[in-house]
Amino acid sequence: MGMTEPGEHLLESEPAGHDPLPQRYLTDEPGVGGRIKQRPEDFLVDEQPLYDLEGAGEHLYLGVETTNVSHLELMSCLRRHFGVKEKAIGYAGMKDKVGVTRQMVSLHLPQDPPAVELPHERIKVLWMDRHRHKLRRGHLRGNRFSIRIREVDPLKAPFVHRILRKLEQTGVPTYFGSQRFGYRRNNHIVGLHLLRKDWNALVDELLGTGGTPYPAYQQERRAQFDAGEFERALTQWTTADRAERMILRALCRGASQKEACYATGRTTWSFWISAVQSAIFNRVLDERIALGTLGTCLPGDRAWKHDRRRTFRVTDEELESGELAERAARFEISPSGPLWGRSMERAEGKIDELERAAAEQFGISPELLQEGRDAPEGARRPLRETIQDPEVDSGIDEHGGYIRVAFDLPRGIYATIVLRELMKNDGADA
Repeated sequence: MGMTEPGEHLLESEPAGHDPLPQRYLTDEPGVGGRIKQRPEDFLVDEQPLYDLEGAGEHLYLGVETTNVSHLELMSCLRRHFGVKEKAIGYAGMKDKVGVTRQMVSLHLPQDPPAVELPHERIKVLWMDRHRHKLRRGHLRGNRFSIRIREVDPLKAPFVHRILRKLEQTGVPTYFGSQRFGYRRNNHIVGLHLLRKDWNALVDELLGTGGTPYPAYQQERRAQFDAGEFERALTQWTTADRAERMILRALCRGASQKEACYATGRTTWSFWISAVQSAIFNRVLDERIALGTLGTCLPGDRAWKHDRRRTFRVTDEELESGELAERAARFEISPSGPLWGRSMERAEGKIDELERAAAEQFGISPELLQEGRDAPEGARRPLRETIQDPEVDSGIDEHGGYIRVAFDLPRGIYATIVLRELMKNDGADA
């Protein structure tokens, strides 16, 4: 794929409801098709810790195994069982809901609780330990994934191996996957309403019949909300619909739309706002793949140093020397993309224009993400990351044929993006 000058492919303006998911493939090889997440045991995730625990301290660490449990559901269960506030809980990263996940969480509990086992049939406590400090976001080395692709010919395993080998050489595009945007692919729209303080639009998007398309089975409850029948609508939302239920409960108590939105809590707000950042980043990454510059630093770029996880400005002199190209080939550096926010280091020139255009494609002014109390901190994110220790095998079990892939990814990188390159269909958007 040849390189093109940035600016020749500047993104066209599209409505705020534009699909935030990846629109490009990096590899040219045909995919093997199939589906993932047909059953929980087909999608296994093992968190790889960043450091050893000290065995003493005010923070209780738990190793937990969850089966088809969302991050918010896990946090809610921990809060209720241990009687702590949200800010007392630490975690390294948010995991997929569908699948079997093993991860660490921490709780600020100087004294051992009377009961550690959680009253949840799909959450198991595997071990407990102590440490002086809270577990922070990003405090993990990465994740090991083991995933079975179903509804696929097991004899196509060599094709999968070939694509994985190519991704080892090029790196994996660091797209944000469908999990970031929710089953309606509208978390970024909710986040945009939040940043604009448009409380009515936010509540209508979540609960009403307008806005983003929704499953047919939700028609009645959404019509009840539109009619002001909040209590009737509340009875139809399940415990998995945490934000919807919290807003409806507040409205039933007579709260305003603004007060009802505040009832969802800062963690939920952060998730919605991060979806706005993620949608913009995905469009930038689409454009860089189209330009053929996923691993090539251009004038105006902020280059990402993989060892130190920080960026530096790319200068014309460095590009002319050829040193940056050599470092990129060794995977020491990569171009980075924007997670717009207060402290984000901006690119320059045509790269900055490209990144602004990606935001405007969703009807978002970057300044909206840089100003105000709820503006996120912001950061840069590498456009590619390494995939390590890949494995491929195949076979037939009681559920039919499968191809199993396993690999390590750095923190924050979605396994479904790797599967998307292997399958080349919508079966990885589970």
